[in-house]
Amino acid sequence: MTNQERVMAALRFERPDYLPMIASFWPEFTERWRRAHPGVNASIADFYDVAVKVIVGDETPYGSQAATLGYENGYEIRRDGWGRTIRVRPDAYFMQQIDNAYAADGTLKYGDFDPPDLPRRYGAYDAVMDQLRRDYCVFAKTGGPFIRTCFMAGEIELLRNMAGDPLLAAEQVMRTAHHLTAIGLVELQRWKLHNTGMWISDDMAGTAGPLFSPRTAERILAPAWAYMVDQFRAAGAGKVILDSDGDVGPFLDLFVDIGFDAIYPVEHRAGLDCVRLRDRYGGRLAFFGGLSNGQILPRGTPAEIVDHTLRVMSAGRDGGLVFGTHSVGPDISLAAWDLCFDTYRRHRAYPLRLAKGY
Repeated sequence: MTNQERVMAALRFERPDYLPMIASFWPEFTERWRRAHPGVNASIADFYDVAVKVIVGDETPYGSQAATLGYENGYEIRRDGWGRTIRVRPDAYFMQQIDNAYAADGTLKYGDFDPPDLPRRYGAYDAVMDQLRRDYCVFAKTGGPFIRTCFMAGEIELLRNMAGDPLLAAEQVMRTAHHLTAIGLVELQRWKLHNTGMWISDDMAGTAGPLFSPRTAERILAPAWAYMVDQFRAAGAGKVILDSDGDVGPFLDLFVDIGFDAIYPVEHRAGLDCVRLRDRYGGRLAFFGGLSNGQILPRGTPAEIVDHTLRVMSAGRDGGLVFGTHSVGPDISLAAWDLCFDTYRRHRAYPLRLAKGY
């Protein structure tokens, strides 16, 4: 089977030839791996049999208005494509958002969004898409209406509106959803990804739980999510996946009702357990991920890593799982990851032959 056939079979709750994997690797981990394998010409993703690629174009509404505004004490002051003004250092990963695309009265400062069909949005992947589709199960991606509206309005400001001015918040997130959907529809068509589908990345939770209540999610976000899912489905997208870190457990019934096919990354340290979720949602919601990249892989004993790997794999006995984790960071040793991967590789063929008790 190809990686696309393998992943899509799992998402249909069928048994592929073997359990597919998803993972990404931090640059620091990749450098450590490269030093340990100086003669290997393959990419780290191919070395570890990663089956999934998620590809996104330039989805920013104001890319044409992005500009450097000045410099201050070693910081660059920049207006980015989301219409936010940020302060950032050239050697830093994070930035400080100091102004927003939305004014205090809820109006947009920079006018209409750039058109979704601008070629510059997609050109970075056009030339390599045929090869990517041959090698991986490729999904088109957009951000989600919550996190991308946070970019434009400010996270605190949006959460404040969701609590105190829900009509304004609903208007803002739906405006974002319409823009992101238009981008996603172009991606599906331009990159010929209807057979796989769409990946909506909408971080909305921490390890302690969501940033807002299920009632607020149903009132304000659900119409925007449903709009995106319905439009992508109508355009022929095979599957629509919801990507959020943190404990999104309180929202899972809502996600199923809206029509999401799967969630990612099923963050273990946030209390999400693939096996328990399979028992509750089997046949209705599939899972990408499941491994504990924040606790067991960085700090577990070898026996704990093997036990955890086999237990997560057991959630995919009858399909419905793409095994793996959100990311492999520098806090995970090469030995720990290799132990996890070798355990997976020995047991991944269907029917899964796991030890008794898994």
